[in-house]
Amino acid sequence: MRLRLARLLCLLLAATALPAIPARAETITILIGYSAGGGYDSYGRLLARYFGRHMPGNPTVLAENMAGAGSLKLANYLYAVAPHDGSVFGIFTRGMAMEPLLGNSAAKFDSRRFTWIGSITRETSLCVARADTGITRWADLKTHQLVVSGEGSGSDPDIFARMLTTELGANIKLVTGFPGTGEMNLAMERNEVQGRCGWSWSSLKAERADWLADHRLVLLAQMGTVSDPELPTVPLITELAETDAQRQVLSLILSRQTLGRPFAAPPSLSLERTATLRAAFDATMADPDFLATAKSLGLEVKPVGGAELSDLVAKLYDTPVPVLAEARTAIGR
Repeated sequence: MRLRLARLLCLLLAATALPAIPARAETITILIGYSAGGGYDSYGRLLARYFGRHMPGNPTVLAENMAGAGSLKLANYLYAVAPHDGSVFGIFTRGMAMEPLLGNSAAKFDSRRFTWIGSITRETSLCVARADTGITRWADLKTHQLVVSGEGSGSDPDIFARMLTTELGANIKLVTGFPGTGEMNLAMERNEVQGRCGWSWSSLKAERADWLADHRLVLLAQMGTVSDPELPTVPLITELAETDAQRQVLSLILSRQTLGRPFAAPPSLSLERTATLRAAFDATMADPDFLATAKSLGLEVKPVGGAELSDLVAKLYDTPVPVLAEARTAIGR
């Protein structure tokens, strides 16, 4: 009997000496609406690297690519399929919020209902041509055709190419369907296309600094509502408009540049969860390690908060119907 009691006591002591099994840690997934290697992919993976340290419990953060239709596939997924608990959010093209307004019937969402978390930067985009095309300035697009690449109907390269052709009479031929900027860059390198209208200045500097240094590109125009101070000799596209009506349409379409590199979660998140995600995003934007890594990668950080993004999207939905109708015509819808 004593031996049995002794054995039982040893088992009890051994059990109490075992370390407690921790509760399963939360995992957050950041989905990226493009293939690997481009600007959106770089920003998405950069955020995933540091975001967890600023969330309660320091959860594991994974980055996964979900490319398709210029990131429209991801936007529809976040809106209707992804868990609405804040465990999944993603980054899609800055113009995606406008797609329902611009007549894209495949955009199955109301952009106002996304939970906007923040954007790492505001963007300036460019229309560029290979230097060996003979195109040296914007005016040359009246007489020379420029073949450019695109990603899908809602992406900047597609929207901008159509806008420039319809509104400003540029002789641009769009070849679309590339899954991401990596493939678009390769197509330019192989001379399968001659340029691109909708290349973020931050991405261009990070991805193809050698092309800039070797003068292999001609920067034809800035796509934005405000000129970038780093590009004083590159004309702003709104300054090339010939009428007030054109400028109004261009300004509406280009307002997406403020959205920059937007991160959004599904609708219907609780106020508490929304506040937690936004606070973690804001804290990440001020993280010295995050900023140092961004600088080493050549990625700009000019953050826009989630509440500001939400307000901007709400204002887009207040655009007068006639202006929206003209904008749809400008992009061929």
